[in-house]
Amino acid sequence: MLSVRLICVGKLGEKFWAEAVKEYTKRLAAYCKLEIIELPEQRLPQTPSQGEIDQALDKEAALIEARIPQGAAVIALCVEGRPLSSEQLADYLGKLTVSGTSRLCLLIGGSCGMAERVKQRAALRLSMSPMTFPHHLARVMVLEQLYRALNIAAGGKYHK
Repeated sequence: MLSVRLICVGKLGEKFWAEAVKEYTKRLAAYCKLEIIELPEQRLPQTPSQGEIDQALDKEAALIEARIPQGAAVIALCVEGRPLSSEQLADYLGKLTVSGTSRLCLLIGGSCGMAERVKQRAALRLSMSPMTFPHHLARVMVLEQLYRALNIAAGGKYHK
């Protein structure tokens, strides 16, 4: 069974986000072993300088890198990434598993993004959209799309 680690910078705030994550975690149990790791987002002043942002991203990068499993295929969620349809994501994940990859690690950065050195470790930079979403919603969207892709790959009827 595929082992998936979702590393997120920042905590879920409102209860409704946590409920949505719980629902997709339950659904994904049929397709993969899912682990969600929340890392603390670095605090920044109201109007941070670029140097302060870079320093925060560097600290977050160290926390992320320490939790990427050895031998995992890494997917970094970032706005400059490649957009894929649900079918294309299912195909990508299918090719990973056929090639012998049993571990997947998805990365969601904090409100200032993700350090370039972390994105460089990714086999795929994936964009959900050119639009900006709250990180709480991005987490739910990633889990839903992962569920959809794995359901597609299994020949399920969730995707219409």
